[in-house]
Amino acid sequence: MSGYDLICVENGEKVEERYTLSCPNGHNSLLRAEYHSKQLNPQDYDNIFKYSDWLPVKTVFESKAKPVCFRSEKLSKELGLSDLWVGFTGYYPERNAHAVSGSFKELEALPTYSRLHDYSDDTIVIASAGNTARAFAEIGNQIGKNCVIVVPEKAEDRITVSNDRGFAKLLSVKGDYADAIAVADRIAAKDGYVPEGGAKNIARRDGMGTVMLEGALTIGHIPDRYFQGVGSGTGGISAWEAAVRLMDDGRFGDRLPVLELSQNEPFLPMAKAWNAGRRNIVPEDLGEDPATDVAAVYADVLTNRKPPYGIAGGVYDAMVACNGRFHTASNTEAKDAEKLWMSIENVRPDPAASVALATLIKAVDEGKVGKDDCILLNMTGGGRERAKEELSLQTVKPVARLCTDVSDEDLAEVL
Repeated sequence: MSGYDLICVENGEKVEERYTLSCPNGHNSLLRAEYHSKQLNPQDYDNIFKYSDWLPVKTVFESKAKPVCFRSEKLSKELGLSDLWVGFTGYYPERNAHAVSGSFKELEALPTYSRLHDYSDDTIVIASAGNTARAFAEIGNQIGKNCVIVVPEKAEDRITVSNDRGFAKLLSVKGDYADAIAVADRIAAKDGYVPEGGAKNIARRDGMGTVMLEGALTIGHIPDRYFQGVGSGTGGISAWEAAVRLMDDGRFGDRLPVLELSQNEPFLPMAKAWNAGRRNIVPEDLGEDPATDVAAVYADVLTNRKPPYGIAGGVYDAMVACNGRFHTASNTEAKDAEKLWMSIENVRPDPAASVALATLIKAVDEGKVGKDDCILLNMTGGGRERAKEELSLQTVKPVARLCTDVSDEDLAEVL
């Protein structure tokens, strides 16, 4: 028996769990796990399954991937903040962080594989601009689970693993992230395959939510503010949901954190929609030439064209509940933030993490945050270059390079 019920956010009805990703009654709504354990009860695992009571899993896999939270005294001093905490998931042994992919997407991959293992033998299909692909390939090879990964051609050299045991089948698509998603959707619709689900997958969201859980445990309470760079915004939803559970626990405070979410200029669909007061993203939010804007950003993993923004339980609802704000950073600001981080910490951050730090710096400079606010900065990745060098990572080679209009027959032959 599972330790949770699956609930449709829109109407509160209970839904049958079969690795279910959407409301069977057709509601435009996310599903949410309602855990039977109402208090946070860390388990005796030195990985993400420490939080298995608040993960939608029965199966536990071995891994070193976990969120860590620490005080960076030098960064705090540099920014003039008295209560700054860093959530970090990547490869940074000095901080006890051992996510080989260099990304917090490993926190999504582990519970997703576990949830799928509990309910299905199908092969999971992932579309990614890099980080998610690398994380699912790494974890799939670690635990012996097959996956099909579809990436845009410019991202194929980013897919590295510590031990290529052949469980990850990589397909490269000529085009951008949106083109990779289109091909992955076609594969996931075939018998024997299943989509990982993105924001619709409670395992992915609650896996990411462990950063908030680790932060609250380390700090002793829910932070006042939570900064993160977002592409789909799923990390913001996850932080909100985790904070609600912490409030219901009763030991970590009675206020939600302010969500301070960041996008990379010039591609700013959610920031534009939110700042204009819109529940739904409209074409003008994507810009006059979305492909050009996507190609121009430093953190291309933050370029989802169809984020779960207006859906019930999605980004808009999270921002309303948490009195949230969207921030933006230019490429130059992100790179300057990266240099600052590297002058203090011994690891290169992922570009998405640099965007989050850049917007925190701007918020401090503009007086948008208090000097004594308790802030949790989610540095969502880093250390990929170190891991590649120190662990002799192997690059996963594509089994095929495809055009977006690949025929069903050719696609079936590749699979």
